[in-house]
Formats: sequence, C-alpha cells, structure tokens
Amino acid sequence: MQRISALGLDLGHRRIGVAGCDGTGLIATGLTTIRRTSFTKDMEILRQIVVDRQVKTLVVGLPYTMKGEVGTQAQKTQKLAKRIAKALDLPLDFIDERLTSHEAESMMREQRINPAEQKGMIDRKAAALILQRWLDQKPWLSST
Repeated sequence: MQRISALGLDLGHRRIGVAGCDGTGLIATGLTTIRRTSFTKDMEILRQIVVDRQVKTLVVGLPYTMKGEVGTQAQKTQKLAKRIAKALDLPLDFIDERLTSHEAESMMREQRINPAEQKGMIDRKAAALILQRWLDQKPWLSST
C-alpha cells in the first residue's frame, strides 16, 4: 500500500486551519491553526509542515454557494490556494467545504467546548473535515 501524505487547508481571511492524515490515508486530524500575518510568513510555517510531514498533495476546501456555484468567496479561495500551491510546489486539489465550519462547531458543542472562544480550533477541525472528505473519495482506499 502506498503512503498517503496530504495536507488539508481551510483558508480564511484571518486564519488558516491545517490538517494532516495518517500514512494510510484513512484518518485526517487537525494539526494547527495559522494566524495569518503576511503571505511570506504564512508560507514559512506551511513549508515547514510540508517538509516535516513529507506532504505530496495540498487539499483546499472550496466554499461553493449553497446552490453549488463558484461565488466570489470561492474565487478568492481558488486564487489564494493556487498561489500557496505554487509557493509550496505541490499539486492542488479542491473539495467542497460547504458547512464544514458549522459541522466543526457542532462537534465542539457536543464536547462542551465553546466555539466562540476557540476560533482556531474551529479552523483546524474544519480543515480535518475537508481532508477527510477528500480521503473518503480516493480510489486507492477502496477494497475492491
């Protein structure tokens, strides 16, 4: 079985949620949240994660509209994601991220964690949900 090494990102205006997966590609987990300062500094942090985890693919959540269309926010996300992928020299894949932040907040409430006080945790969990959706769609994991 080949080793899977992907990095999931939840790109926001203020923060970037980062998630990674185990080598089997079965389980995604939140790694960290980067408080955005400048593109250069953000890339330094991401580049170190890529090196440490031997990342081969970048997966970014795309915020489609509820109608499934690429709106203004999705266009901004695509532009930034392409810039990040180029800076990190990684192939880029997009996955529908609709409602991942809401899902992450619900998970936190179930754990009795106040989402309003843990914005960074929301971003990490959303990134993990994004990466998990991508992993769940990959054919190399099928048992057939």
